[in-house]
Amino acid sequence: MNPELSAAGGRAREAAVALRAATADRKNRGLSAIAERLDKDRGAIVAANEADVAAARAAGTAAGLVDRLTLTHDRLTAIIEAIDVVIELPDPVGQVVRGYRLPNGLDVRQIRVPLGVVGMIYEARPNVTVDAAALCLKSGNAVLLRGSSSAARTNEALITTMRQALADAALPSDAIQAVPGAGHETVDHLITARGLVDVVIPRGGADLISRVVEGATVPVIETGIGNCHVYVDESADADKAVDIVVNAKTQRVSVCNAAETLLVHQALADTLLPRLGAALVERGVTLHADAAAATALGSAGIPTVPVSDEDWAAEYYSLDMAVGLVPDLADATQHIRRWSSGHTEAIVADSASAIAEFLTGVDSAAVAVNASTRFTDGGELGFGAEIGISTQKLHARGPMGLPELTTTTFVITGDGHIRS
Repeated sequence: MNPELSAAGGRAREAAVALRAATADRKNRGLSAIAERLDKDRGAIVAANEADVAAARAAGTAAGLVDRLTLTHDRLTAIIEAIDVVIELPDPVGQVVRGYRLPNGLDVRQIRVPLGVVGMIYEARPNVTVDAAALCLKSGNAVLLRGSSSAARTNEALITTMRQALADAALPSDAIQAVPGAGHETVDHLITARGLVDVVIPRGGADLISRVVEGATVPVIETGIGNCHVYVDESADADKAVDIVVNAKTQRVSVCNAAETLLVHQALADTLLPRLGAALVERGVTLHADAAAATALGSAGIPTVPVSDEDWAAEYYSLDMAVGLVPDLADATQHIRRWSSGHTEAIVADSASAIAEFLTGVDSAAVAVNASTRFTDGGELGFGAEIGISTQKLHARGPMGLPELTTTTFVITGDGHIRS
């Protein structure tokens, strides 16, 4: 095992023991200290980020990824406000999941406890540095943070600030640490640190997630890429459909809950589809259309390019969208089951039966009914922040907040009971 990581992991385990015993009030004081010091140090943090952004642009990084990397004063304010929300949330540690008394008099309680040491591996987005640290602290976990080199200056500034805040609040600063080293091998060191790290959570593109899942000996909670779909049913309200589709695609293209594919019922080929296409093109979206959709859109003077299998599978991070006409709802859900990454699917419909069929026909972490895919987000759902959106089915699924960063212990209380 890498000596530097071994030392950092050992310090994290000691910090995790201290946090396991910390009261909710004490952890909240630590979060308040982090929020206050982030605000105090915002000038240095934003300056560090500006240097990272300038380097990314000079390297020719795609605009969507630069947007994910950028940390403005307004975005930093939103991060600080998210910490305030986390402070107000109930502490999950100690919550009773279930409790009962057996006929023999034994009392059984299943209670939430911290995971221990969380390894967080992520790309570009410096807000994840703070979100992960805040959620881990509140749920009683220590965290080892391995951000990408593109955000190295920003992450260093954020971690330095948060560690100082913990010290100010008389909490172990080693509860928040950067993974030592800068090379790609540090990922391999972290995901094989079995015995030091209790769980690893990767958050980023498909290549990063695949590398972690395939190479880890530490348990992994897999967050997935966002190939999200919107299906517009023949029963849909036209105005709602336009608003939802445009928002899902264009409100912010660099995030995992942006819609990448639009499926429209063929009954709407000559009416609502051209209106949807025009609204998207007006906002700069390139439409990658199948033959039927291209014909309908072309008849209305709306430009398209041919769709490919790569387009159906793509998480674009850009103003591109795959578009298809489907004969019915069953074909829509079949298409989604084939191409979806299991993140978020949306249906726009006024038919209760269509909505019910869609809900049973797709199998994703989140399903939006007459709402934008952009709401699959911990902050939007009231978590304050999220550590990621899990697309796997074990332990946690969907946006991961405080309860998802705990496991459980069974407490069995007797009065001299022995088993016969």
